[in-house]
Amino acid sequence: MLAPDLNIPSFEKLAFKSITQLAAWEVKRHMPAVVVGSSLGALVALAVEKSALFAPLVLVAPALGFGNRWTEKLPPGDPVTFFHHGAESERTIHRRFFDEMATVDVEGEAPRVPTVVFMGRRDESVPFDGVRAVWDRWEESGKLAAGSEFVEIPDGDHGLVGHVGRIADRVLAFSGR
Repeated sequence: MLAPDLNIPSFEKLAFKSITQLAAWEVKRHMPAVVVGSSLGALVALAVEKSALFAPLVLVAPALGFGNRWTEKLPPGDPVTFFHHGAESERTIHRRFFDEMATVDVEGEAPRVPTVVFMGRRDESVPFDGVRAVWDRWEESGKLAAGSEFVEIPDGDHGLVGHVGRIADRVLAFSGR
């Protein structure tokens, strides 16, 4: 298992382009059996899939619509404080990151590889209905790979920590274990 630190160049100065370049390099270097991304990491996985990935995806609470949703909510000033789920605390980050994310489109086309999305109905960070709408659009396109699935978790929040076993089972199934 590989979990690269994608806080490039740092959390405070994140740049999505730099994050995806590093992730693509790691994928090409290690050729993983499965790529798992959670929240913003799921967006990174989708971006990398467009150019460098031929492994199945497991997306946990993908932060689809991230940039547009947050640019409208941000307080004035730069930097801004933002809750960092990994650190479980407020951290500062530059406003330009959110502006950049508002231009990112990783959800326009269905992934070419088998993809499973785990999404909690009670997600406090990512609106369930928005993620479901993207999935429905992918399904209607007829371009989702065989084996793809949307898994709704009625009592799930953004972290889906109580459902790690279920997610791990899918990762292992995709990896052939």
